[in-house]
Amino acid sequence: MVSKRDWLETGFAVLRQDGARALTVERLCSELDLTKGSFYHHFKGIAGFRTDLLAHFEAEHTSRFIAEAEKAGASARQRLQHLRDLVLDDKSGSDEVEIAIRSWALQDPEVHALQERVDRSRIDYLRTLWHELGGPEAEVEPMAKLLYLVLVGAQQVVPPIPASDLRDVYTLALRLAPPDREHSG
Repeated sequence: MVSKRDWLETGFAVLRQDGARALTVERLCSELDLTKGSFYHHFKGIAGFRTDLLAHFEAEHTSRFIAEAEKAGASARQRLQHLRDLVLDDKSGSDEVEIAIRSWALQDPEVHALQERVDRSRIDYLRTLWHELGGPEAEVEPMAKLLYLVLVGAQQVVPPIPASDLRDVYTLALRLAPPDREHSG
């Protein structure tokens, strides 16, 4: 039996392959070799599917990474390094999904609002971690943005920067963090 998650993951695959315009009931049913009745069992039309797909994107590509990073250790450095590893080691095709969502956000207000919320949430988390590392207050916001923009930029260049090269960039950036001066709060 195909679950709602299966439909959503298929939606990501279609989005990666052919973009948002290809997200139709017919295409999704064809990809899963199922009937429209099965689709409507899980979703209230294509608009409901798209809303659920965006919520799934936020949960899987933002909230899950933050939650897993929080479990990684007590120090901000450990959490930041774990977050880096989670993102760079992810093999789910998330880079292609990210690119497709950003492209879709240029054309659809609902997707634009989601992308803005996701970007803000990610930068806020990086800001929190960098603040806990104890660097100068004036550097917290710029460093959070720098760390995030490195990832977004690496996804946008052609060809995309490989994870191993990106890991080297983050290792270099993390050298800017103050050593062993972490504090709470």
